[in-house]
Amino acid sequence: MKYKITKRLIGYFSVVLLLFSIIIGVLFQILFTRHTAEINQQELKKRAVSIADTLSQFHQEQGGRGNGNGMGMGNGYGAYLRFIDDIAMSKVWLVDEKAQRIEIGHKGSSLSYDDIPDGAEELIQQVFQGNTLCSQKFGQVPGFPCVTAGVPVRDENGDIFAALLLHSPVEGMEQAQKDGTFILVCCIFAALIFATGLSVILARHFIRPLQVMAGVTGQIIKGSYVHTGIIQNDEIGMLANNIDELSERLSESETERKELDKMRQDFMSNISHELRTPVTVIKGSLEVLCQGLVTGEEEKEYLNQMFADISQLQRLVNDLLELSRLQNVSFKIEKTEINLTDVLNESARSIRQLASKKNIIINLNGNGQPFPFYGDYGRIRQMFTIVLDNAVKFSPNNGHIDIKMQSGDNKCVIVISDYGKGIPAGDIPHIFERFYKEQSGQNRNGSGLGLSIAKQIAWRHNTVIECESEYGKGTSFIFTFPGGL
Repeated sequence: MKYKITKRLIGYFSVVLLLFSIIIGVLFQILFTRHTAEINQQELKKRAVSIADTLSQFHQEQGGRGNGNGMGMGNGYGAYLRFIDDIAMSKVWLVDEKAQRIEIGHKGSSLSYDDIPDGAEELIQQVFQGNTLCSQKFGQVPGFPCVTAGVPVRDENGDIFAALLLHSPVEGMEQAQKDGTFILVCCIFAALIFATGLSVILARHFIRPLQVMAGVTGQIIKGSYVHTGIIQNDEIGMLANNIDELSERLSESETERKELDKMRQDFMSNISHELRTPVTVIKGSLEVLCQGLVTGEEEKEYLNQMFADISQLQRLVNDLLELSRLQNVSFKIEKTEINLTDVLNESARSIRQLASKKNIIINLNGNGQPFPFYGDYGRIRQMFTIVLDNAVKFSPNNGHIDIKMQSGDNKCVIVISDYGKGIPAGDIPHIFERFYKEQSGQNRNGSGLGLSIAKQIAWRHNTVIECESEYGKGTSFIFTFPGGL
């Protein structure tokens, strides 16, 4: 497994470079051969044209005199032909179309038309048609590339009286190809060495962050939520960033799980305590009654106490069931179009009877404007009642409670304020937790679940509930309802 990616990268780089080199080598051979041939053709054609012009001048100076075949053979003309091979640096054939003869340098020797190589007839015919061209279709020695240039020779009237053929092998082409191939192979070999080194460097560059990420994921599996520390603006950087985010979320989930476990343990401890006390009292009372130790009025007191304890247990169980249902996201609440003003007025009316026992006045202040809202009428009324009940419970006798309602800016704000002893600043963040309750005689019958239920009802209606309190002066609960249906 070690260095596996490195070996793969080296192999991929080498294969790609080798294939690329083979393709380049083949194209190089083709293009080099073609280019060399074109250069030789152009050079040979240039010499052929120059010689043909010289022959035309000799012919014009002698006024077309010569043998009967139309080729002047004066002293200058004959001398020129005797040394024409040396002048042209190639084999030279001079073809007379009428006599069908070939005159060639080589000290005045001549060949018959039938002695020319196969394929030359077509070239000669094209030259006598006035074309200047080159051909590689025939050569004197098989296996050696040759080029033949054909140029028309004209008389003083511009008529073609002969065809000049320069025949030359492409000397040095094969050696140049060998030299080029050798250089190409050396370059390929050097490129392979360079590609191998480069692939090793790149592989290490890619593997190092992968190894770091592998180590981090291993630690995450073991429960250590660390970060990779890799910052790159590429796909590896994106992967590292995702791993870091995953580690962070797993760390948060682990923290939340521990908090939930603690809350679960605290919940079980609290509920056990809340249930144990009334059950113990009821059991003791039943034992006394069963043993016949009390009679008459005293027996009635025991029964009343048992009834009160059972009522407390019933409230606790009902609150637990209510909170459990509200916390369950699959539990549906029935939402309809309601008027928050009507809900608040009804909650205030229902609590006034309880407030009258302590001679507490409830003041409801608002603009009286209806505020349409989409929610569960009964649940929202329950939320207001819970807060109002607490306000009455913690308000002194002959006190008052203020309820303010203000709507506008696409929201509705309701504030319920009492003027009791208030809540210590350190306890305010915990008042919405389950079983939190102020330990005083005023709250001895509370279950500690009321504000938790109110919080869940507010959350189900996208409503914000906040608490502001100044110890010794009073407490205010602020509800912010979003506008729109």
